[in-house]
Amino acid sequence: MEVLKARIMDAGAMQRAVTRMSHEMLEQLGDMENVVLLGIRRRGVPLAGRISMAIERVEQIRVPAGEIDITLYRDDLSMMYDQPRVGAAALPVDITGRTVVLVDDVIYTGRTVRAAMDAVMDLGRPGAIRLAVLVDRGHRELPIRPDFVGKNVPTSHREYIAVHVVETDGEDSVQLMENR
Repeated sequence: MEVLKARIMDAGAMQRAVTRMSHEMLEQLGDMENVVLLGIRRRGVPLAGRISMAIERVEQIRVPAGEIDITLYRDDLSMMYDQPRVGAAALPVDITGRTVVLVDDVIYTGRTVRAAMDAVMDLGRPGAIRLAVLVDRGHRELPIRPDFVGKNVPTSHREYIAVHVVETDGEDSVQLMENR
């Protein structure tokens, strides 16, 4: 049974986090002409689009935003799906030589990010790969650390973070849930 423990972010807090992450990208990455945002399907995709729009509001430059499906790259694929449905990557530009910023809603063990990096490398040879996440909940199993974080939320292994975005779920919110 899932139980709501706390509401971590509402729509306003999510927007502020996206705006802050966008400003951090501008400061750290410099030339945005060479950057492409790739949202990890599902909720990373609208977040990548929001970051792109936030950067455009400040710099009047539209950073290309696309999406990547990591289904076939997951190391737990056989445990999750009998017949996985895979969507094609939607790359807005050639990623070769560019800085690719992977965007996801939550980072936990790091396995999703590892799968995303494998998928990116099969699509081209980026100059660099960076990681942006709305929520970092800790508990890494792999040596992966996000470059841009909206909010750090320490959790136990029984807890999880539920991110809702308007584009997928009809609302913007981040909730701390517990399995009992």
